[in-house]
Amino acid sequence: MNHRTASSFPSVTLDDVRGARKMLSGVARVTAMETSRHLSELVGAPVFLKCENLQRTGSFKLRGAYVRIAGLLPEERAAGVVAASAGNHAQGVALASSLLGVHATVFMPQGAPLPKISATEEYGAQVRLHGQVVDETLAAAEEYAAETGAVFIHPFDHPDVIAGQGTVGLEILEQCPQVRTIVVGMGGGGLAAGIAVAVKELRPDVRIIGVQAAGSAAYPPSLAAGRPVALEHPATMADGIRVGRPGDVPFALVDELVDEVRTVGEDALSAALLLCLERAKLVVEPAGASPVAALLGGTGDIEGPVVAVLSGGNVDPVLLQRVLRYGMAAQGRYLAVRLRLTDRPGALATLLGVLSAADANVLDVSHVRTDPRLGLAEAEVELHLETKGPAHCAELGRVLREAGYTVID
Repeated sequence: MNHRTASSFPSVTLDDVRGARKMLSGVARVTAMETSRHLSELVGAPVFLKCENLQRTGSFKLRGAYVRIAGLLPEERAAGVVAASAGNHAQGVALASSLLGVHATVFMPQGAPLPKISATEEYGAQVRLHGQVVDETLAAAEEYAAETGAVFIHPFDHPDVIAGQGTVGLEILEQCPQVRTIVVGMGGGGLAAGIAVAVKELRPDVRIIGVQAAGSAAYPPSLAAGRPVALEHPATMADGIRVGRPGDVPFALVDELVDEVRTVGEDALSAALLLCLERAKLVVEPAGASPVAALLGGTGDIEGPVVAVLSGGNVDPVLLQRVLRYGMAAQGRYLAVRLRLTDRPGALATLLGVLSAADANVLDVSHVRTDPRLGLAEAEVELHLETKGPAHCAELGRVLREAGYTVID
């Protein structure tokens, strides 16, 4: 980072984070720190997972939301609060408001996952859908605040919110005092900024790496420009970090305290989510898996022990299904193949027998007999197969061809 002079925006101190921790006592959980043998082998150093996906509401967002709302004056609480979020901040604000007896209205993007909408409503907030991305939703919430007098609770651009998120950093230092590197996902930057404030004051030797989705990476150009720069069309499956512009307050802290910002692609996010599920037995949303995605590639310069912050676990089951299939395909463990065979009784059963003998697990079969491209005695079959990896995929292709089948793709 090109660490510049102090920003004119309000800053956050270690004392603020410690005060937030006292405020959160009995409200937010001290989440588990789990080891990951598989990731440790890949990185060549001990890797630990900070499981904020197991936090109340399923993400770290409760911490900052509660601290912000608890700090409001009585007349501000009486006016109610309003927030904007793709889901995690929405749930954090909803639960915090419920615990503190404050009415909450939450704006969410129109494409927000239904489980996140339902959970936000169940925590007691009124949900309004507006916009396609978080930045449009933020603008609608700010307009509502101006019209009604409700206090706008920003998801990342406020010192109280950042101080609350920074309590994750204090827990990391206590649970893994030997830590040398912390890897954390970044959208607007509130979590990374808060962790950096807490950690750098107590352990300046610890390296902090922020991770953004490549299609929604506003921090690299912003840091290069020395100011927050907005992206026109942020796009990623990781809705929790799909933010088009860094916050002013976290940007100044990230620029000063975070050592590096890396980007990861959709393939890496899918592979990371799959790894968390299979190897760590943890359900993690794509944004929460972004630190793991960063560890899956180019880790030679990362000094261990490493703590990867799994920031959230609120993943839409429909998205989870798609991501898992995508991740399996990317790893060569999921194969779609079309082939032609003679249309006679028992032909499909014979084909399935060949695949069974080759140890392929058939997930789905589509059998077409009426396509005009087919000959009179031909049928086309599309199969979705679960395999053991790229070598097994190649072996299946060879087996099918040797059995006399015409493989189309």
